Amino acid sequence: MAEALLRVERVAKHFGGVVAVDAVSLEVAAGEIHALIGPNGAGKTTLVHLLSGALAPDAGRVLFAGADVTARALHERVGLGLARSYQVTSLFRGFTALDNMALAVQARSGSSLRFWTPVASERALFDEARAVLGEIGLAGRERVHAGQLAHGEQRALEVGLALATRPKLLLLDEPMAGMGPDESERLIALVDGLRARVGVLLIEHDMDAVFRLADRISVLVNGRVIATGGPEEIRANAEVKRAYLGEEQPA
Repeated sequence: MAEALLRVERVAKHFGGVVAVDAVSLEVAAGEIHALIGPNGAGKTTLVHLLSGALAPDAGRVLFAGADVTARALHERVGLGLARSYQVTSLFRGFTALDNMALAVQARSGSSLRFWTPVASERALFDEARAVLGEIGLAGRERVHAGQLAHGEQRALEVGLALATRPKLLLLDEPMAGMGPDESERLIALVDGLRARVGVLLIEHDMDAVFRLADRISVLVNGRVIATGGPEEIRANAEVKRAYLGEEQPA
């Protein structure tokens, strides 16, 4: 495996007497799609909060691109190239898809945050926003308000907002939740196309998508990683079958 872009060293988080994340260690390489799977309540989203900077760990370290970012704020990690999406879509629903994307590009570029008149004059900003919309399959939907996009389009737009930050690593938290088969196929193709230029840590319950996309898979149960390996290794792991996969595995 290539040198780790993200290295997590025995990270832990407690909420009162509840251990949500228990001495988790894992690595994600540049250009790798690494899936994190496990039952509901396993601690997956809490771990993503710890990696993104939304929560501070009680113990352990998070290293990204060679730097210790354990104490860095969320926006500082984004500036270093660590971006994320969320389980619940968080868009400006009254703004168009283009305006949503332009705001993301604007935030990354540090251009004026005074509202629309100055921003509208920055042609390069909107050109980049349109380019990202094309990449995520929303060309021709620029003027549609985010709240009027189909669910799958909203999820793709949220991935695009993270891509607009020009990340080195993208944390995707259940991007296919609530999608139908056709929408899932489009998002699988989108995520698959990212691997050439950005690492992905994918938290997902859709096992078909996980086994199709992932280079490696880590299994989180009761806050602990019980196994890490390639898809076939995880599929065959007896402990993983007992704890999570059971017989519900893709053929």
